[in-house]
Amino acid sequence: MLRMVEPPPVGTFIDIQGRQLWYLRAGASAPAVVVVPGAGSFGLDFFLVHERVSVQATSLLYDRAGTGWSDDVSLPRSTDEVTDELRELLQMLDVPSPYLMVGHSLGGAYIQRYAQRFPGEVAGLLLLDPLHEDWDEYQPNHLKLAASVPSEDAQLPDLPPQVIDQLRVMLRETLAGFPEPVREAVVARHVSADRIPTGFREGLNALAILDDLRGGALRPDVPVTILSATGIDAQQLMFATEDQLREQIQGSERLYDAIAATLPQGAHLTVTDASHATLPMARPAVVSDAVFRLIARVAEMGRITK
Repeated sequence: MLRMVEPPPVGTFIDIQGRQLWYLRAGASAPAVVVVPGAGSFGLDFFLVHERVSVQATSLLYDRAGTGWSDDVSLPRSTDEVTDELRELLQMLDVPSPYLMVGHSLGGAYIQRYAQRFPGEVAGLLLLDPLHEDWDEYQPNHLKLAASVPSEDAQLPDLPPQVIDQLRVMLRETLAGFPEPVREAVVARHVSADRIPTGFREGLNALAILDDLRGGALRPDVPVTILSATGIDAQQLMFATEDQLREQIQGSERLYDAIAATLPQGAHLTVTDASHATLPMARPAVVSDAVFRLIARVAEMGRITK
């Protein structure tokens, strides 16, 4: 398929289900750390995490279809479509399981679904501000997903040029620690006309995703760490008030505490100096250190050979 966008600064492409998916792989040690970004996010948002992790383990970043530099696809997609695509990617690249999976936001829901469907392939989970089936139980009525998710035929309103410019500036600030070629390419792709609506479109079936998790099999008994961010950034304030964001964060913190308390190998850690969207980009050391701790726990259990 003819690609009409600027090529990514790193990584390459592979054909999966008739579409070109972008990926970046480095490192050679077990386990393979597989990163699944959130709605509207890209694999390269985790570039600094990837560089740190690949020193000690195999690290794989990718863009699922319809995001980043991968080919377009109709959005939203079901959890099974996304996890089938990811599984085929891992098999085609001959990445050995079991995997330590890292999922951010919507990506957190996807890796939980992967663990439900393919439990023997998962050694541990790192969930970054994840979507979870009990989300609405911990939110006030006016912030529940059941009351706020638009219909699947809804369209994101056109954003005026000044808003796009603001987003560009905020992204450059967030990615200040990235190498310049990577930073500029990621910023340009994020604010491109075909990728700005991606996060909105991917989340249009959020309630169906929660139903999938709720009705799925039990998650495997593997080490699980939840990292949550309680900061608020300027981009969030473009779409919600600070009071609303504080309420939402308070609810999600209670949820993550409750999840960790029910898991035999669960832990919840709070990051106060990052926001939901900026956590993997602005605090790569925090994320990678959480990965390393999980690797050590998995190794102690004998699931991998170091």
